[in-house]
Amino acid sequence: MRRVQLLMFTIVLILSLACTPATPKPVSPSPETEASHVLVVINKSSEDSVEIGAYYRSKRDIPRENVVTIDCVTTDNIPYQDFVKQIEQPVRKAAHDSKRRIDFIVLTKGVPIRLDNDGGWAVDAFLATTNMSVTPILKADPDQIKKALNPYFEKDTPFASDKFGGLYLVTRLDGATVADAKKLVDNSLAAKGEKGPFFFDQAGNRKGEGYGVLNKTLEAANEGLRKTGHQSALETTDSFVAPSEALMGYCSWGSNDGKFNFDSYRKLKFKPGAIAETFVSTSARTFSKEVGGQSQITDLIAQGITGVKGYVSEPYTFALARPEILFDRYTKGYNLAESFYMASLVIKWKDVVIGDPLCRPYKK
Repeated sequence: MRRVQLLMFTIVLILSLACTPATPKPVSPSPETEASHVLVVINKSSEDSVEIGAYYRSKRDIPRENVVTIDCVTTDNIPYQDFVKQIEQPVRKAAHDSKRRIDFIVLTKGVPIRLDNDGGWAVDAFLATTNMSVTPILKADPDQIKKALNPYFEKDTPFASDKFGGLYLVTRLDGATVADAKKLVDNSLAAKGEKGPFFFDQAGNRKGEGYGVLNKTLEAANEGLRKTGHQSALETTDSFVAPSEALMGYCSWGSNDGKFNFDSYRKLKFKPGAIAETFVSTSARTFSKEVGGQSQITDLIAQGITGVKGYVSEPYTFALARPEILFDRYTKGYNLAESFYMASLVIKWKDVVIGDPLCRPYKK
């Protein structure tokens, strides 16, 4: 991951969250269920997408009219113009024409993850802002970051698209296999709001400059959970550790840890409902198994995680999910999508959130 100075990180965190969104045509909220506010996107060119989309719709009882079928390539990358015509336009139209307010959009394995090339923006992130006048970040400087600030960042209130400028919370059901993607749904439905354990692993080689600030966020997340009666541990040595017990929450530097070990990483285990973040630049560069390179969230998905955030290309540290916000909101009773988006500073960038948005094991 490229070095980002502490000064930039600090400046970004205190920037105003003002945006100039174009609010879509308002739709009366549905009095029915949370599933009424979910739009599922299926790529008919992908058998995986069709199978996973049907599975999710059935398990969550998503209304049939809340499914939109697209037809596009199944590769990781899609040219921007094709994205607009084949993905964005039909999804935006389906959300706009819905009789119920759409808050969450769920993409499925087989829908491209990235625009144009291996260094491009996330498809998911562009869909999230399809109703908003947001300028995508071209380079990591404060002025550009300010234009792409997330209006839902740090909030502590339930999400509704019409309350936040037309923003959608986009998540994805994906993984190395169809079975892994389906397991995300099963884990969501089986999730229970357990007290833990939660585990945070600091990196000995990430204590200076902007990286040290992120190490401090792991301390804050651990302390916050412990204060609210949860079982949580903070690893402060230079070792990269995989606890023997199944976890309810996890955050580490992944392969950016100087003592990272793939064997240990692949021994991590998770309870249904568990969520995670790793401070890794390209953790969602593909959902295929790769040999070599940075650690991937596909491993965590295969190992039983229910929700995790990743990045399709270099996001810089300002874009990483803030763990002290993520785990606070999740254990307060917010759903998976709300928790990840409240913990994320920017929109229309490199971010991908994996999991069923409606997963809410700590619902009060």
